[in-house]
Amino acid sequence: MLRSGFNNARVREANKAIFLAHLWREKQLSKSRLAQLTGLSIPAVSNILQELLDEGRISHSTEKMSARGLNSGSYQIPLNGPWTLCMNITPTSIDSQLADARLLPVGEPGHLSFDAQTPQVLLNHIAEHWRQYRLRFPDQRINLALGVHGQVDPVTGVSQTMPQARWKTPVEMKYLLEERLGVQVRMDNDCAMLALAEKWQNPAGLQDFCVINVDYGIGSSFVIGDKIWRGSLYGSGQIGHTIINPDGSACDCGRYGCLETVASLSALKKQARVWLKTQPDSTLNPDALTTAALIDAWRNGDVRIQAWVEHAASAIGLSLYNFLNILNINQIWLYGRSCAFGERWLNTIVRQTGFNPFDHGDSPQAKATQISFGRLSRAQQILGIGYLYVESQLNDEEG
Repeated sequence: MLRSGFNNARVREANKAIFLAHLWREKQLSKSRLAQLTGLSIPAVSNILQELLDEGRISHSTEKMSARGLNSGSYQIPLNGPWTLCMNITPTSIDSQLADARLLPVGEPGHLSFDAQTPQVLLNHIAEHWRQYRLRFPDQRINLALGVHGQVDPVTGVSQTMPQARWKTPVEMKYLLEERLGVQVRMDNDCAMLALAEKWQNPAGLQDFCVINVDYGIGSSFVIGDKIWRGSLYGSGQIGHTIINPDGSACDCGRYGCLETVASLSALKKQARVWLKTQPDSTLNPDALTTAALIDAWRNGDVRIQAWVEHAASAIGLSLYNFLNILNINQIWLYGRSCAFGERWLNTIVRQTGFNPFDHGDSPQAKATQISFGRLSRAQQILGIGYLYVESQLNDEEG
């Protein structure tokens, strides 16, 4: 039974939001393809497209998208909207990708390394990085979309905690940057960035999936029913703070034995540094141990480091087992620099997930959970945060 007030106008607005979502995903679609995707008749599709054209929400091109049939041209998001500079922010780096009005990449990804000892220094780097792009494209309005490491309130635009930072106080990044630059700023945490990237840019994407970022720390983001599940405090998906060993090492969150203290890159490097200081003949410098050096030592057959990495992968797999039983997610994508440990690391994670009572291999309808390396390029990953603008637009349309 339809809800009270769900009249023809509401249905029409909902259909327009669906059309826009398909165009944001596919970038360019014909009328017949939109009819196939939505299950609507050609006359109904024509009416909705005409309304969107009249409102300036889409544009029409005479470019023919198929060699067969009549040429009705194609439809797309207009090119005359604002561009978006997408950034992945940590206290020591910025990865960036400029995107046009359709969220298609402009140029190659950018990278900047630094050591921000205060929030002000970090904001200065973000602002200066934006200005460099603005100088290159002076006629374009360029908004900001930030994927920020740590806990973020996407509504107020406050960075609540940033684990690598030297400061422990919240930072009102959105407000301060909008005041300084005079452009719109949207932000969320870096795992939400990866989830948005998968949702909008993976053509084989599912409505329910999880992304896990195994890097300096371990974060995750869940998409359930095609929407990111953030929780009321915007801290959902904190798989890195599931407790593996209550008597283990202290974690930045204030508890002991969290997964991050065992399986993150920072934990592995800390473990390696402690051991290397007892090995004066080692070729590795414990005080200058980089992630690349750690991975090289693993690849070159360092037995001790391989054992630590294997233990870390096992811990991740056991934590995932609990998440699988609770949420029954069928697809998990792994990202982060730890993915450089390769198939052996991945296979250990998969093996430790063990038996999932919801996977019934003898049933043709069953879809066993897949745990795989993420396949999106770094540019696509960074572009994911730009879809905050798209989701805001579509939510307004549906509301």
